[in-house]
Amino acid sequence: MVFYSTDSSKGRQLYTVDLSTRKLEQVTHQALPMNGEMVNAKGHNVYYQIKDSVFVTNIDSKQTKLVFVFPADFKASIATVNANETLLAGYRSTDAEREIYRLNPEKHDYFQKIYEARLPRTLFVIDINSGQMKPIFTDSAWLNHVQFSSTDPNLLMFCHEGPWHKVDRIWTMDVRYPNDKSKVRLMHKRTMDMEIAGHEWFSSDGKTIWFDQQLPRGTNFYVGGVNVKTLEEKKYKLTQNEWSIHFTTSPDQKLFAGDGGNAAQVAKAPDGMWIYLFTPEGDHFKSEKLVNMKSHNYKLEPNVHFSPDGKWIIFRANFEGETEVYAVKI
Repeated sequence: MVFYSTDSSKGRQLYTVDLSTRKLEQVTHQALPMNGEMVNAKGHNVYYQIKDSVFVTNIDSKQTKLVFVFPADFKASIATVNANETLLAGYRSTDAEREIYRLNPEKHDYFQKIYEARLPRTLFVIDINSGQMKPIFTDSAWLNHVQFSSTDPNLLMFCHEGPWHKVDRIWTMDVRYPNDKSKVRLMHKRTMDMEIAGHEWFSSDGKTIWFDQQLPRGTNFYVGGVNVKTLEEKKYKLTQNEWSIHFTTSPDQKLFAGDGGNAAQVAKAPDGMWIYLFTPEGDHFKSEKLVNMKSHNYKLEPNVHFSPDGKWIIFRANFEGETEVYAVKI
């Protein structure tokens, strides 16, 4: 597993942890701030950005290469690497949007302002082998949460960011057809006033996009899924306390997990501060509480992940006073 740590004389650096031995290794030794930790399992490479430059470091050899430098007139950020490690993708925002961030640094201040501004954002891909960059889609919307499919190297997911009850959020496009709006597809259209769908992610086989669904917001809670080809949907109901800031699926797709939430979150859950394991049963989840998070400050989102062998759930927490990474055995 790859993670960031600031426990270094050079500030934030990338490290690996061997999940079987828990041995740590420092992967990068960069002198300037880094952003992004896009890992490709195929090549054991991790991609990241420093200012206008994109780098790749091999996790095994620690060899680092420069991949791409953005032109001075195209300030942008990478966000994802595709399944066969041929493309990076990301987004470009405007100077006007960056000024909104500068003047309103807190999320509760900038979130509505950027949504209402309807400033253009551009999605792009970078060919890793040739170093060529190509804009692929522009819209006067807050295009965000850019993710390549876990299996299809040409399928890119992105969202229309903003207050979730105001946006049809989840979209995909085929990157082989740049600027072809017929290849841009809405994955889930809201069905009622105040419905929300968000925090979307691909299943391990790439066939399903899962998401947090509320019908309406803060009332009835589900984890929804949509087939990326047929748009056929299914959903699993959960309780107010079981709602989680983030959900995820196990590698074999038989289990789900959630990181819970405190009473200040959208579910207003009176007893929701848990790491949960969920087993689908018919149209709902059967839940198991794995970790009591009562001493955790949920301003730090735990962000659960299954280990590759499916035996552990890995998450962040600060309930011992510092931000650490923990694992709980299933």
